Amino acid sequence: MGFELGRFEGDVDEELICPICSCVLEEPLQAPQCEHAFCAVCIREWLTRQPTCPVDRSAITPNQLKSVPRILRNLLSRLTIRCDNMPFGCPATVKLDSLQSHLQDCEFNPKKPVQCENGCGLIVPKDELNEHNCVKELRNMMSTMQTRFTDMQTESMELKIQLTEQKREIQMLKELLRSMRVSTPRIREIQTTLENEDVIRWVSGLQPARVTRWGGMISTPDAVLQAVIKRALIESGSPSHVVSELMENAHERRWPQGLSTLETRQLNRRQYENYLTKRIPGKQAVVVMSCENQHMPEDLIIEPGLVMIFAHGVE
Repeated sequence: MGFELGRFEGDVDEELICPICSCVLEEPLQAPQCEHAFCAVCIREWLTRQPTCPVDRSAITPNQLKSVPRILRNLLSRLTIRCDNMPFGCPATVKLDSLQSHLQDCEFNPKKPVQCENGCGLIVPKDELNEHNCVKELRNMMSTMQTRFTDMQTESMELKIQLTEQKREIQMLKELLRSMRVSTPRIREIQTTLENEDVIRWVSGLQPARVTRWGGMISTPDAVLQAVIKRALIESGSPSHVVSELMENAHERRWPQGLSTLETRQLNRRQYENYLTKRIPGKQAVVVMSCENQHMPEDLIIEPGLVMIFAHGVE
C-alpha cells in the first residue's frame, strides 16, 4: 500500500502513482518487460491471485520483479509529504526520503517511547502514559521475572541431574575399565586413551595465560594455598584422576630437574617463555601440561603436568 495523495504538497506525476492502490509508490518494484511500476506490497499481493501485470496483462512471476530505475527513485525522494502524525498535531512536511528518520524523532508520535516520571522509570508508549500504573506494571515485571527465575531454576536443576547422572555413568565405566585393565592389555590401552582425551579436552577449554613475572613463583605453597588451587582445578572440570597428581606437582620437591632448585630455575629462566601455560580460573596460577609442552626439554616438564602458583604476574 502506497502513500495517500492528499499528504503531498503540489501535483504528483502520474508515473509515480501505483496503478493498483492509486497512491504514491512505496518501495516500488517494476515488471520485467513492460516496466510498469507498483508498490511492492500491492504487486506481490496481486500476483498471489493472478500472475499477470495489472496494466497490460503480460505474464509476471514474483521472482521476475525488479527495482525501478534510479531516476524514478530520485523523483519519489524529492516529493514533499506531510508527517504521519499530522492528525496528532505535527505540522512538519519533509522530503519523502527523510520521512522515516523524521518519524523516529517526531514529538507527536503517539507510540514514541517515553520514560515514566512518576517513579518507576519504565519506558512506555506516549499514548499509554496517562493510563500507566507504576505499581501494577512493576508487579507484572516482578511476576514475570519470578516466573522466568523459577523456570531457570527448574532447567538448571534438570541439567544438574542429567550431568550428575552422566558423570556417574562415566565414572562407573572408568572404574570397570580400571578393574579390567590389569588382566586385559587392550582394555588398559582404551582406559589410558579415554583418560588422555579427558585431559586434552579439559586443557583445551582453559584460557591461555601469560606469566609476566616469573620471579613471583611460589615454589613451596602451604596447605591452605594448595587446597584453594585444588578446589579451583576441580571447579574448572579437571579430570579427577589427574587433580591429585597435579597438586603434588605444585611443590618444588616434585618438579622436574630443571626447576627443582633455585639455582636451576635461575639458570633456565630464559626458557620459561617457551612454556604453553593455561590459567587456573580466577587464580594467580597456571598449569603446564605435558600434552601441550612436548617441545620443552625433558628436564623442564613432567607427566601429566605441573602447577605453578604465583604471588602476582599472571595475565
